[in-house]
Amino acid sequence: MKLLIIGGTQFVGRHIAEAAIGRGDEVTLFHRGQTNPDIFPEAEHLLGDRDGGLEPLRGRRWDVVVDTCGYVPRVVRESARMLADSIKLYVFISSLSVHPDTRTRGQDETSPVAELDDPTVEEVREETYGGLKVLCERAVQEELPGRALIIRPGFIVGPYDPIGRFGYWLARVAEGGGVLAPAPPEAELQIIDARDMASWILDLAERREDGVYSATGPAEGLTMGRLLETIGWVAKGEPDLVWVD
Repeated sequence: MKLLIIGGTQFVGRHIAEAAIGRGDEVTLFHRGQTNPDIFPEAEHLLGDRDGGLEPLRGRRWDVVVDTCGYVPRVVRESARMLADSIKLYVFISSLSVHPDTRTRGQDETSPVAELDDPTVEEVREETYGGLKVLCERAVQEELPGRALIIRPGFIVGPYDPIGRFGYWLARVAEGGGVLAPAPPEAELQIIDARDMASWILDLAERREDGVYSATGPAEGLTMGRLLETIGWVAKGEPDLVWVD
């Protein structure tokens, strides 16, 4: 598979690139050269800026593009429109944050999504993030009807995570001693490992799947208590979990 990754040098994009190279795919990374610019020397690197600097992509052809860093609908539409005649499938990494209801159980790809009061806003903040992702999805679907694969991940974890909101628990529980934990321990949560998601996305792309897919797990269910206990077992730590509401 001839693959273009918009991004590809940080976290999710990096895992997709690593998995694709490991499979023997021909990989091109389009990025600004600001984050980990020297990784994957075996891949082709095209430097540019997706907001007004797409010229390095013009006239090229790929089987699939994976867009890992689209947050503003105008910018996403520009890349989708430029690449529409050059690719067979456009994969857009969206988010489960498109769903404004965070409490109802059992939501799926057909559940209501956020609508912005001002669809022209481009400032990405907590209250606009989900609605902007919805508009980004629509931009890709409108520019490439029938050739748009939308992935909506939940809480993504794994190596190279630049945020640290999950890695904190690994480090803190491994350290041992008294550990503040958010009560109740039976509270449910969902996570997905970036490495699992990367391989799954490539499988879908190879089959030229389109449509919208939620991406989270694990299949068997998970609680905060089980998560912290498992981390303690793996890290050989001896935490004293103090559950606080």
